[in-house]
This record gives sequence, C-alpha cells and structure tokens, in this order.
Amino acid sequence: MSTNVMSVKDIQRERVTIDASGKILGRLSVEVAKLLMGKNKPNFVPYLNMGDLVVVTNASKIKVTGKKSKQKEYKRFSGYPHGLKTEKFEKLIARFPERVLEHSIKGMLPKGRLGHDMFRNLKVYGGLENG
Repeated sequence: MSTNVMSVKDIQRERVTIDASGKILGRLSVEVAKLLMGKNKPNFVPYLNMGDLVVVTNASKIKVTGKKSKQKEYKRFSGYPHGLKTEKFEKLIARFPERVLEHSIKGMLPKGRLGHDMFRNLKVYGGLENG
C-alpha cells in the first residue's frame, strides 16, 4: 500500500460565496478559515495552500453576542511614541465592516508565508456587490 503525496499541480480550488447577514462573527470566521486552509477536503495536508477562494458579502450585517458590540476594542499601533489607537466594535463596523471579519479570520490562519498566501484567497465586501 502506498501513500498519496499531494503536490501543487494536484490542487483544485473552488469559489465559495458566503452571505454574512445575521451570522455570528466567531462562528462564521471559523467556517471561512477552514475553507481557506482546505481542511474540508479529504486530501488535506498542512504544508500546502489547498484552500478554496472565499467571497464573503454583507459583512456590515454581521452580529456579535453579549455586550461585545459596546466593549470589544480593536487596537493598532503607528510605531510612534503614544501611537496606540483603539476603536470600539460599533465604530469600526460602521467605518470599515470588512476589517472586523478580516481581523478575526486572519487570527485563525497559520502564521507566516503560508498563512499570508491563504489570506489572499479571501475577499470580504460590506454590501451585496461581489467581484
């Protein structure tokens, strides 16, 4: 009995479109991260980018549970002294609804070059348009 070894030429990608309206942020992020990594495929190997192309629409209509909409903070640092900026979930979802979902999904992907390649297969849109 021999072991099947996957290579880059054996990878088959599909385009998956997900509507995020009314879905919970964390649960949707887990689902999308699994699709990006290719963990839903029977021939999954952790060292190859074999995930699908994922398009998420209606990111502005995503929900969070509990008091997270008022308490959850997103931080970024400019690199300068006193350059830490914090923003609440409510304001960030109003300004850039895509960024909330992208931040959540990116944290669930592998770190390093492989994770960056997987993240490139994700497109998030705040409204209904898809490209």
